[in-house]
Amino acid sequence: MAGQVRFPGKLIAAALLPVLAVTAALAQDRPAGYPLRPIRIIVSSVPGGGLDMISRTVAQMLTDRWGQTVVVDNRTGGGTIVATEISARAAPDGYTLFAGTDTLNIVGATRRVPFDVRKAFDPVVPMTQQPYILMTQPGLPVKNIRELAAYSLSQPLSYGSSGVGTAGHLGMEQLAVLAKAKFVHVPYKGGAASMLGVLGGEIHMYPGVLLSAASAIKTGKMRTLAAMGLKRIPVLPDLPTVAEQGFPGFKIVNSYSLYAPAGTPKPILLALSRAVGEFMASPKMSQKLISEGSHPPDGAMTPDEFRAYTLREYAEVERQVKNLDVKIY
Repeated sequence: MAGQVRFPGKLIAAALLPVLAVTAALAQDRPAGYPLRPIRIIVSSVPGGGLDMISRTVAQMLTDRWGQTVVVDNRTGGGTIVATEISARAAPDGYTLFAGTDTLNIVGATRRVPFDVRKAFDPVVPMTQQPYILMTQPGLPVKNIRELAAYSLSQPLSYGSSGVGTAGHLGMEQLAVLAKAKFVHVPYKGGAASMLGVLGGEIHMYPGVLLSAASAIKTGKMRTLAAMGLKRIPVLPDLPTVAEQGFPGFKIVNSYSLYAPAGTPKPILLALSRAVGEFMASPKMSQKLISEGSHPPDGAMTPDEFRAYTLREYAEVERQVKNLDVKIY
């Protein structure tokens, strides 16, 4: 027949190989038929905080990778309890995820929600780890933790946090006990709000992350007093840790992680874990995290491995809460 072109069978097969390879890769990337509609990531902090910024970066990556919109839904209040309860009650279908911090363990250990957080969520993947930095008003006449503690005995010093029962709250209370200082807790709805409290003169200090405070530090609007993890922060090499200033073993390190309501199908958990884990561990993202004072994940974790890790962390938080004896109202 005129206009008809015949190709040898081998040539047709060879021509189709690249197409078949791409199709197979996409099939392995996520379960068939997922996602068919927008995915919502509930974030337990206000816009502008470290968790919010990381969550938005991950949401954009998933949108680009899977061709389906992923939106961030900020639900603040109650020291992350509002977001925790909404997420725990969501349908376990992969269309509602929860971006949480180590505060999830504190909320569970202090029984601030009417359910067991270990059973209410399926851990998906750790995103990054943010060591805290103790930041103060620039005019505060102290240069280190011991001077801060001594000054607080003549004038009680206020500090902000993301809410009652959060990692920042409990960490600062632990520091007050160790340093024999007098600190007054002022809870806010998020780290960004706490930072504004310092900048506006409402509070004296707050333990926050470099990701959201870098600009204020660079311009001298806030002073850094100590790194609150066990290691110095690479981009602030001259800032000593609290442990180095005479309080061995002290640390506040906050992990940003992704969870799903319990019962979410395993193939969806695996797909999310793989996509987010690969993204966070990529050279470009790792370099970006380090430049912002964060620590990339040490290595890839499956959802099952991440669950085992979170259970160990939960047990440690239970011990700390019991020993500290802080009133969680």
